Formats: sequence, C-alpha cells, structure tokens
Amino acid sequence: MARTTTRSTGHAERPPTLAQVAQRAGVSPQTVSNALNSPHLLAPLTLERVRRAIAELDYRPHQAARALRTRSSKLIGYGVHPTPDGVSGPVMDHFLHAFSRSANEAGYRVLLFTAPAGAEREPDCYAELLREQPVDGFVLTHTYRGDRRPDWLRRRAIPFVAFGRPWSTRPAGDWADVDGAHGTSAAVDHLVALGHRRIAFLGWPRGSGVGDDRAGGWRTAMRRHGLSARGLRAYAVNDVDAARDAVAPLLAAGTTAVVAVSDTLALGCYRALLDSGRTPGRDVAVVGFDDSSAAALLTPGLSSLCQPLPEVGRACTRLLLARIKDPQGTPEQVLLPPELVVRESSAYGPGGGGAGA
Repeated sequence: MARTTTRSTGHAERPPTLAQVAQRAGVSPQTVSNALNSPHLLAPLTLERVRRAIAELDYRPHQAARALRTRSSKLIGYGVHPTPDGVSGPVMDHFLHAFSRSANEAGYRVLLFTAPAGAEREPDCYAELLREQPVDGFVLTHTYRGDRRPDWLRRRAIPFVAFGRPWSTRPAGDWADVDGAHGTSAAVDHLVALGHRRIAFLGWPRGSGVGDDRAGGWRTAMRRHGLSARGLRAYAVNDVDAARDAVAPLLAAGTTAVVAVSDTLALGCYRALLDSGRTPGRDVAVVGFDDSSAAALLTPGLSSLCQPLPEVGRACTRLLLARIKDPQGTPEQVLLPPELVVRESSAYGPGGGGAGA
C-alpha cells in the first residue's frame, strides 16, 4: 500500500497583504485603506469590489498597526465583578453575551478584566488596564450610590456607558437600564386583577438603588389602587434563608400575595410557605424578579419579571459608539420595561379560588 507524504517547506503560509488586496481589486492601497477605515469616501461599486477582494483573499488587517493609524483599538473594557449569590446571578452573564454580540457586529471586541471587590480600589484597576492596553471606552455594570468610576472616567475624557443608573444627583452620562419600578408596578396590577388586596413587598435593605427603585414601583401601584402598604414590607439580603425568616411574619399576618425584589428572595418566600404547611400559588401568590432559569423549574412555576437584556446590550453598544464618535454629544439615557412572565405561583386570587375569590 502506497504511503502519501506531505512535504513541508518549513515556512507557515503568509497571510495576504493590503497590497495584494489592492492588486486583486484593481485599486490603490489607499483605496483599500479607505474601504476599511472610511468606507463613506468610496463610490458604492468601488467599495463592493474591494470588499469582494477582501473576502476572496480572507484578508485580516493587523489590529495593532490599524490602531496606530486610526487611533482606535476597537476594544471595549468590561470589568468582571464577582458573581452575586442566589439564583439570579446569571443575569449579568446574559447581559455580557448580549453586549459582546452587538459590539462584535459593530466591529469591536470586549476586553474582560477583573474588577476588585472593594469600591475604594475600583478606579485603580481601570487605570492599570489603560497603562497596559489601549481601549476605546468602557461599559460599567453594578452601578451604586457613590460610584466613583463615572467621575474618574469623565475627568480623563474616557468614553463610557453604564448598564444601570448612577443613582446620584451627579451628571448622568450615557446609560441603559431596566425599569424595575415599572416591573413591580405591573406585578401589583396583575395581583390586584386577581383579587388580592394585601400585597407585600420582600426587598433588599434600604439604600440599594436597584432595590429602592423596585420597592418604589410596588408602593406607587398600591397607592394607585387605593391599597395600604403599611406594615407590608420586609427586608433581607439576597439570601434564601434570610428571605424566609424576613417574610414569615408577613405571611403569618394574613398577606395573600408577595412581590419579591429577586427570584432568590422569592425562593425564600416559597420555603417560608412550605414551612408553615402552605403551598405557593394556591395559598399565597408569589412574584419574583429576573426570570432566572430556576423560575420555570420550581414547583409551582414562579411568576417573574424578565429583563430585556438583548435590548439593553444593543442600547449600551449604540450609546458607547456614539460617545466615542462624538465625545461632546448630549448624554442619552434608555429605560426599558421588563416583561411579566406569569406562571402557577400567581395564577389564583386569595384562597386559590381565582379572581375575586
């Protein structure tokens, strides 16, 4: 049996050059450069011819050299924070995927780096990254009251966009966020339509911008329906056992429905009901927030508010690229409503007998 061998020259195949693309397209190297960096300068037919040559040769511009020419790295910095405890933790993973995808479609790559746990050291890691790697801008997450990052970046004229509001009176900058107040208000409307009147809120301790916003939506909706919110609010850190202990007194006092600030706290409400011999959904309605993967797997299935993360990712990309292009432009804010996904945990009115029971 004959054996086939492949002779190696000892040299890797060289990638195509810009000059070879120009020769294939029948244009000058400058025209190819314009097609890559300033396509608006070319006639449509010329641009199409160059792009066809690029595709045929599988040409990839050298990113470092391109950065020197255009003063753009095509990189966006993203500080990765520790994953929060609880079943709602993957929310930020979903956002990162959505943002990375939309940035990639715009010709950018997302550069991940570790964000420290201590708020006082946060700007330091941004400064360290900028010393080692040029980026065109940053996307900020996990915003909070007193966040130092926006001012630090603004003073250095570094473009950024935030997933989350600044929760302060300082200049807002560009941000996209989910309207938590709208979501919890919609949850109250849903429960009131089923006949519930004693609707409690299980939230995080006061001072959390996100948590206070969601609590505000619950309180506003209760007022709009002429219902008292007095004595119907409990607080817990984002922990199942802490939530179970916090909500137990409200359940014992006759609460017929609970709106939770997260699916993690909603799960704590499930445990408190089961501890007292009652069934979530049938005896007390429960609505969570984030529509985590666990929400559909629980028995009964947990009604929850789903954040529109693909839309948030696209909005953050659009806002950041606009800021990079026009550093002096007017800041823009985008607030998107979540969607209430109704499952068995809020399918009945008080007593499990349906609306008005």
